[in-house]
Amino acid sequence: MNTPPVPPRHQIRALQTATTVTVYQAYRPAIGLPAARDGRFPAEWKRDRMTWIKPSFLWMMYRCGWGTKEGQEVVLAVEIERSGLEWALAHAEISHYVSGVHPDQASWQRSLRAAPARVQWDPERDLDLNPLPYRSLQLGLSGEASRRYADEWTVSVRDVTPLAREVHAAVRAGERERAAALLPVETPLDLAAPGGYRPAPPPNSHTSIANRPSSPAPADRYVASAASLSGSTPTHTS
Repeated sequence: MNTPPVPPRHQIRALQTATTVTVYQAYRPAIGLPAARDGRFPAEWKRDRMTWIKPSFLWMMYRCGWGTKEGQEVVLAVEIERSGLEWALAHAEISHYVSGVHPDQASWQRSLRAAPARVQWDPERDLDLNPLPYRSLQLGLSGEASRRYADEWTVSVRDVTPLAREVHAAVRAGERERAAALLPVETPLDLAAPGGYRPAPPPNSHTSIANRPSSPAPADRYVASAASLSGSTPTHTS
């Protein structure tokens, strides 16, 4: 049996269409249920605070405990405009200082304060919510990015708490194939992230080895230097 290739260490993967990308968040029922019912975030959703969106369903399950953690009982799948995510990434800063990417810590701190979005790479999770050797994107939105996410980019909001429970039940029952089949299909996004990083070409790419650069590109240097600094967890999960 062929073993599927391990994804690149830093790669954005998501459920996507040609024009939209799905991200996940978890909220208390007072926020999550009206959002799913109306297809948009209610007025009570604080647009002036940072909010973290996650393209990985399993990383969201890790963060919210399959929807069992207090204040994260309603798991939402938020379909947003692809152009909105692209804008957020283009205006984002890395959440940690990275030597070789930033001139110095003071410059990074100024850039981070000014940026309406911040990128963080955390270990992807398997069905048991154990860490995998490659990373998953967490994207923090604040200020303009947070407001545009809630009021401009959102296409639809779905309550996927029942899906979370169904997958979790299958895992607990040892029905791993069924659990895996229930997961959203997340494929690589060809979008740039801060530091000049772009996902590697897909495994079936016809790019000739002879045409590949003989030395690491700046993006590769970013990935290598950022790897040891990207393991922290955002303090604000919704």
